[in-house]
Amino acid sequence: MDRAEKEQLVAKLNAVFSETSVVVVTRNLGLTVAQVNDLRGKMRDAGASYKVAKNRLARIALEGTDYGAISDLLVGPTALATSTDPVAAAKAAVAFAKTTDKFEIVGGAMGSHVLDVNGVKALAELPSLDELRAKIIGLVNAPATKLAQLATAPAAKLARVFGAYAAKDAA
Repeated sequence: MDRAEKEQLVAKLNAVFSETSVVVVTRNLGLTVAQVNDLRGKMRDAGASYKVAKNRLARIALEGTDYGAISDLLVGPTALATSTDPVAAAKAAVAFAKTTDKFEIVGGAMGSHVLDVNGVKALAELPSLDELRAKIIGLVNAPATKLAQLATAPAAKLARVFGAYAAKDAA
C-alpha cells in the first residue's frame, strides 16, 4: 500500500466515523474466509458494515471524531463494525460472537461514550430503530382504534335492538 492509498483509506474511514452512530471494535482470532464473508453478509443485512483496517491507519482516522477514545482498543487483529442505526452493528456482532469462539467483541463507542464488552451486549439487547417506530405507531394507533370502536358501538347496539324487534314481529 503506497502513501496515496493510505491517505485515501484514512479519509474514507474518517468519513465513515463522522456519519456513523456506533462503532464496535471486534477481534478476529482465526476466522476462515467463509466465516468472514458470512459475518459481512449478516452485517449488511442488519444495515451495518464490517471493515478490517490497519490499526495505525484507523487511529489516524479516529482523530478529530467523537470516537477518538476507542483508539486504545485497537491492539492486535481488530476490525470495526459501524452503523447509522445505534444498535444494528452491536446486534449483528453479538449474534455472530455467539456462533463462534474465534470472534470476540473488544468494546466500542456510541458517540463520545466508550462502551466495554458488556455495554455493547446491553446495546445489542435494545430494540432497533424500526422496532421502536413500530411500537410508537402501535401506541398512537391504539387510542384512535378504541375511539372508533366506541363511536360505532351505540349504533351497532341500536341495530341489534331493531333486528330483535323485527325478528319478534316476524315470529
